[in-house]
Amino acid sequence: MNNNEILDQDYSILITDLKKRVAESRYKATLSVNKEMVLLYHHIGQQILKSQKEQGWGSKVIEKLSKDLRSAFPEMKGLSTRNLKYMRKFAAEYKNFEFVQEVLAQLSWYHNITLIDKVLDRKEREFYIQKAIQNGWSRNIMVIQVETNLYKRQGGAVTNFDARLSNSQSDLAKELIKDPYIFDFLSIGESAHEREIEKGLITHIEKFLIELGTGFAFLGRQYHIEVSKKDYYIDLLFYHVKLKSYIVVELKSKEFKPEYAGKMSFYLSAVDKTLKQKDDNPSIGLILCKTKDKILAEYTLQGTVKPIGISEYKLLEELPRKIKSTLPSIEELEKELSKDIKKINEDEENE
Repeated sequence: MNNNEILDQDYSILITDLKKRVAESRYKATLSVNKEMVLLYHHIGQQILKSQKEQGWGSKVIEKLSKDLRSAFPEMKGLSTRNLKYMRKFAAEYKNFEFVQEVLAQLSWYHNITLIDKVLDRKEREFYIQKAIQNGWSRNIMVIQVETNLYKRQGGAVTNFDARLSNSQSDLAKELIKDPYIFDFLSIGESAHEREIEKGLITHIEKFLIELGTGFAFLGRQYHIEVSKKDYYIDLLFYHVKLKSYIVVELKSKEFKPEYAGKMSFYLSAVDKTLKQKDDNPSIGLILCKTKDKILAEYTLQGTVKPIGISEYKLLEELPRKIKSTLPSIEELEKELSKDIKKINEDEENE
């Protein structure tokens, strides 16, 4: 290797490291600005509520406040009448400043007001707040999770995890498995065969991974394993980074049958024998059926040694939204926060 090649290699390492550092720094700066914005808006909302209560002022005072504040700070965006009303609503919903500072300030302003508008139940809303923070959801992804009712679907599958996994593994695994799964991005009919559904899921792998949830790494479709010199093929194989477990997914275009669990147990034994490493936890099976009889599924899993979950899937019309990922890059997160600031600017201009 000559000197020029060494220099090129060293420079490539240097520029890659610096680009990463700049991106991280910009993102942290953007988050800091966002946090200050959320805290300021909460304070303004509190003061509006306090003044209206003590002075008996009506809603007209918000229009006057907007006009005067914009006059005093002409370069500052986000002081429209509409946004001030959202600030009042935000402060009324969240009176605990510590919660606002430590939790809500981690989300953008438009994440917060979207959840206030779309999720009325406080417990359910806190569920989406925590999930949005944990998974780095963009606002659009969060809205889709709300509209497909993730709150009620998550943890609803029939499983035997309590009996077959450790407590910590069982709790996490149950939380990850949904019922039903919504495959509304597939443009196939309700009578589609397993292979059609399987092919469609892989074609839309990013959207499929969003529906599965954070932490799933896709390893293959029709994944080949060999047992006793015979070939077998798993419909879909994943690895979950938090569970540290292989996840075997079998698709069935019909109602659940007890024999499906027997086949899944075989696959799980084979994966544990051929793929599972020393530090991995037991492999987990997920049987996705068009329909299931819950009692039949529960009876089946009572006699099953391997950890298995049974869920339904639903094929609906495709949502007219562009979805990228539940785990956006630093650049994408920075862009998402920038969009919120742009939206505030547009609101100002429209008033």
